[in-house]
Amino acid sequence: MNIRFLETFIWLARLQNFRLTAEKLHTTQAAVSSRIASLEESFDVRLFDRNSRSATLTPAGRKMLAYAERIVNLGEEMRREVEDASGDGGLIRIGVVESIVHSWFPALMARVRERFAHLEIEVTSDTTIHLAQLLRADAVDLILQTHALNDREFADQPLCEFPMRWVASPALGLSGRPVDLARLAEFPVISFSRNSGPHIALEREFARAVERPVRINCISSVAAMIRLVADGFGVSVLPPAIIQRELREGALEVLDVQSGFIPLPLVASYRLQSHPMSARIAGLASEEARAFVLALGADLDGSASHRIDETINTVGARRAAKPRRPGKQ
Repeated sequence: MNIRFLETFIWLARLQNFRLTAEKLHTTQAAVSSRIASLEESFDVRLFDRNSRSATLTPAGRKMLAYAERIVNLGEEMRREVEDASGDGGLIRIGVVESIVHSWFPALMARVRERFAHLEIEVTSDTTIHLAQLLRADAVDLILQTHALNDREFADQPLCEFPMRWVASPALGLSGRPVDLARLAEFPVISFSRNSGPHIALEREFARAVERPVRINCISSVAAMIRLVADGFGVSVLPPAIIQRELREGALEVLDVQSGFIPLPLVASYRLQSHPMSARIAGLASEEARAFVLALGADLDGSASHRIDETINTVGARRAAKPRRPGKQ
């Protein structure tokens, strides 16, 4: 049974005119007549009473109309589902760490909504450790985080790197002169979540430079970390790229500390056999991350302070360029 023939039957039943039906379907009256004749032959029944001006349904035609409408509607629903499954629709679940939420993620979401209008997006913000667990459990489709999975079942796509710097509130009086780790250890130290990459690096730094044990406060929320440090509770190592507003307003300052902290890597990871949109959004994430780094320029390491919201707004204007990936700081 040809669904196109059923669509012709439905429109002829509504318009009751072969010429109008042909115009509606952008075909000829002969094609309309041929399709109706094929249906009548298939069901061995007359569907329309015809005269020179109109075509009206027979009793058998009226019975068939309801079924034809159901079949055509089901076909349209099936077509939509197949199109969604092909990658431009449906639901994709994205996990993201806060360091990305506080930088280029809003620009990425605007780009995805513009590019894929029918795609539904579910966002989960958590630590890299928890996001990796969610991805392995198939609870999310794509994660934007800080550590490559290095697993054959998953793809890891580098996005960009954020330099890490010691920061504190001006109220602590640590600016204007070099500060060593022993001096920083006199204050509460605020870190990313326990066993995260930055937390492990922090423990290693203190083990090398400070003899006595150092108490490290592990906070899973980056927003909470920023607030605690800005309020003068303690000191922390953060990417200046995500605290541009606080630097501009003077709530935080970058300290002069000789430190061996490596930049914070940002990575997109997804299962190789997974949602068809995962790789495409990972590609857009790479573009947005690099555009953000290029737009922020020297401020990426806290050498100056500009408004992060202005930086995000300039990213869209720079997308057309193909920025080269900056070297490690």
